[in-house]
Order: sequence, then structure tokens, then C-alpha cells
Amino acid sequence: MFTRFKSNATTLFIDPNFEGTLAYESGNKVNLILSPSLYWVKKLSLPISSLRELKKLLPSIFEDTLPDAHYSYTAYKNGEDFIAFAYEDKKIFDLLKQLGISYSDVSSLHFAQSEFETIESAFEINASQSIYLKDSLVVLAPTPWLKETQVLDVKDMQLSKHRVKLQQFGHIVDNSSLYKIGAILVVLALILMVEIYVAKSKLSGVEVAKEELFSKYKLASTMFQNNASMKKYTKIHTTQTKLREYISYFLSMKLKSGQKLTLVEYKNGTLYVSISGAAKGSERRITSQLNSKGVKFKTSFNGDNMKVEMKL
Repeated sequence: MFTRFKSNATTLFIDPNFEGTLAYESGNKVNLILSPSLYWVKKLSLPISSLRELKKLLPSIFEDTLPDAHYSYTAYKNGEDFIAFAYEDKKIFDLLKQLGISYSDVSSLHFAQSEFETIESAFEINASQSIYLKDSLVVLAPTPWLKETQVLDVKDMQLSKHRVKLQQFGHIVDNSSLYKIGAILVVLALILMVEIYVAKSKLSGVEVAKEELFSKYKLASTMFQNNASMKKYTKIHTTQTKLREYISYFLSMKLKSGQKLTLVEYKNGTLYVSISGAAKGSERRITSQLNSKGVKFKTSFNGDNMKVEMKL
């Protein structure tokens, strides 16, 4: 019965009381069959058609049977009945660690129940125990109690489609702790939703206030346009302020007798000022006053006219 198919991965039977060396090398894929000592099993005949519905009931079905621990549950249909399982993920992980098997190398996990449910004789799984079929369930018994046993060899065995899924971190906290954590997360989610609602309400109020402000002062419809306008008028304001400042220098300037302003003109970012009676060589009084203001300027002469240029 064990020669129907040969898997690419090595198949091993693991049991907590195994003594010897496993045919396993790290990095090679393995299929593992779990000894009955690693799980609890029940055969159920219930008026339930859905496997999903049954799995919801398994904790209560096993409640009076199991010692106190954190369990996972699964089941599969077998004819008109269900075969249900309870197992400790941590217990299996601890055994893998003890045997030196990396979980990343495990290709599949199976219960002995699903792989030996048609055996006709008993098979030795360690030095003192064997498995055999009793009322269609695979069970353990001391080897001396059984009349005939065979040595178990699973290397060429075809495995069933019924696989075991382990929760790598589910066993760290118990169910009550998970419920508490879940309740806390629900409360935090509600708080977050309230904060989002309040923030949206405030944002809506800001949008209304913004629209009213834009309408009152006849602003553009977008902040981009308003920012562009602000930059434009800020630049104009800066230029006008500097222009008034520079003109005030000349209007308050102390000129020599016979000197007077004849032209003050602003054009293309430059202020032009003409002073008559200020021939070259007599401009020192004017330039010293401008230098005291810390401004940059250029001078040119045409007869007794002095021309000053100042870029804004």
C-alpha cells in the first residue's frame, strides 16, 4: 500500500519518542507524517453538510477532552462522517526543533490518521510503540500488546491531499488575549474614525471660509493664481518703496548754489536724475551724500549737467 507514488521530497514519520537518526539533510525538502501522539482526533457523525460550519464548532466539541493549552483545529470529510483534529502548533514546532528539521524545508505536513486510515496490520513507530487501526481511527499502543507488527517504512509512500497548516505565531498568545487585543484594536479604529470625521468637518469649515474670503475680496478661484498675484504685487510694492526712498535722497540733498534738479525719471527699472550746474569736478558733494546712503549709482556728464543712474 505504500508504493503508489514517490514524491520528490523525502517523507518522514516523526514522533516525540523517536530514537535514531532521521534521513534528513538541511536544505532538502521533506514531507512529514505526524504521530498520533501529536494530535487529538475524533470521528463525528453530525447533521452538518458544510465543513466550514463544522470547523466553527470544533473548539466546543473538543472542549471536555483537551488539557489546558492553545490549540488549532481542522477536519475533513470521510464518507458520511467527519474526521476532526485538535493539535498544538507549539508542540509540533518544538519537536521539529528537537529533531533538527527547519520548518522552511517542510514541503507538507500530514496526520497519521489521513495517511494510514486503510492499514490492515500494526506498524512500529519507535522502540516501544506501534500504530494500528481501531474503529477506523489510527491509534497508538505498546508494541508488546499487539500480536504482529511490521517495521514502518514511508519513504515511497504517496501522501493524501489532507495537509496540516501550522500557525507559526498563533501559539504565542492565548485566545482570551487575542480577543482583548482585538477589542483594543476596534476601540482604536473607532477613535481614528471619529478623528477623521472631526478633521473632515474642520476642513469643510475652512473651505467655506476660504470661499467666502475669496468672494469678498474678489480673489482668483485657486491658491496658485492668488500666490502668483501676491508675488507680482509684492514685487511692485518693493520697487515703489525703493523708488520713493531714492527720490527722497535727491529731494533732501544739499546742493551748491547754482545747482538744481532738472529731471527725475523712472524707466525700465532704473531711476534717472539730472542735476544742472554740476560740471565734472564739482560733483563730490553730491556723490558723498549718495555714498552715505549706501546706494549704488553711476554718473555721467554733459557740459555742466550731471546725470545719475540708479538701478532698483
